[in-house]
Amino acid sequence: MGPLALDASVVIALLDGADAHHERAVAELSRREGDPPDLLIAATAYTEALIRPLRDGYGDTVERFLARGPVKVVPIDRSVARAAARLRADHPSLRLGDALVLATAHAREAELLTFDERLRRIARRGRG
Repeated sequence: MGPLALDASVVIALLDGADAHHERAVAELSRREGDPPDLLIAATAYTEALIRPLRDGYGDTVERFLARGPVKVVPIDRSVARAAARLRADHPSLRLGDALVLATAHAREAELLTFDERLRRIARRGRG
């Protein structure tokens, strides 16, 4: 099994038992436990996943999850930034953060795990 890129929506759902997608997030990662993939998260998704925990005083939870995973935080480099710009040019309604997440997944040849249906549709078209 190849690498798996986690969108912020997945990390947020994993860490918040009250999140509407919590059970689904746990199930998605659990079904991959027999042959665990390399888990990746774009630096932008990492940032997004930290906002609420930092605001509410439990930012260390995200750090513990990343350390336990282990989940590799992938920095945004020039080629990923350019690919994200191309995605935004082709899909004007795509938010920059989502374009960066998708471009990171493409650059690492990773499957994207997201609960954002629009982002999932765009990712599927890219695999074409």
